[in-house]
Amino acid sequence: MIRLPPLPALVAFEAAARSGSFLAAAEALHLTPSAISHRIRALEDWLGLPLFERHNRLVTLTAAGQDYLVEVRAALRRLETASTRLRRLEARPLRLSVAPAIGAKWLVGQLADYPQEDPRIDFVLSTSTSLAPLTAGEADVGLRYGDPPWPGLEAYELRRETVFPVCSPALADRLARPADLDGQRLLRHPLLAWSPWFAAAGLARGEPAEGPLFEDSMMMLEAAAAGAGIALTVGLLAKPYLAAGTLVRPFDIEVADKGFYAVVSPAAQTLPWVRHFVRWLQARARSSPA
Repeated sequence: MIRLPPLPALVAFEAAARSGSFLAAAEALHLTPSAISHRIRALEDWLGLPLFERHNRLVTLTAAGQDYLVEVRAALRRLETASTRLRRLEARPLRLSVAPAIGAKWLVGQLADYPQEDPRIDFVLSTSTSLAPLTAGEADVGLRYGDPPWPGLEAYELRRETVFPVCSPALADRLARPADLDGQRLLRHPLLAWSPWFAAAGLARGEPAEGPLFEDSMMMLEAAAAGAGIALTVGLLAKPYLAAGTLVRPFDIEVADKGFYAVVSPAAQTLPWVRHFVRWLQARARSSPA
């Protein structure tokens, strides 16, 4: 019979050896420092000799620990390679239908991390602002902004949003108070109404009947960054523009609005890997800064 130490103890040992710290190993493995210390102590007891020399918050490998690390690291890499190869044998396509703005400004950056979560998934991405690809069975999961229910489809909330105006820095210099919006070109989007924001700002104005109308939020934000007018937007889409300084918020006023949802087609609702992806997407969206 093969006698081996527990795999979690070996993983903790490799992480602590790599970082030189039980605290850093705990953060990397999403454990507590005491859990790392306990696992390594159990491994040392199993082996019958110390692997680390403890120095306050730092640790260094003993001579035996250095020799052992070479073998443990090689064995873990072989296990990882073999496991990944087997999991890839069951590659599964997951068809995503995404509104262009959230796809370009948020989703693609998130998907880069998903192979670590499930390497079997092969994403097939397409863009659409309608629900037709989902109702027709051409997509498994869609990302949409709005208010469910959507008949025949399951909708899972990713995050609620607030809306606020943004514009170029040069245009913002001319806007000292909300009343200064009079005479300015307001950019419009069918899912983002100006009138609730006007009310919150104390302006007795209805929905603007003029001004460029955009179906694509990203195109609208690009136009605003170019100085074409003032756009109403949501935090998840505006974040990269605000961080780059190409758009600014001329006022601090914002109002609660709709939300982003993962919308699942009827055929995909029972697939475990689809449900797992949606739960992962919810966690990522809720942890994203506004």
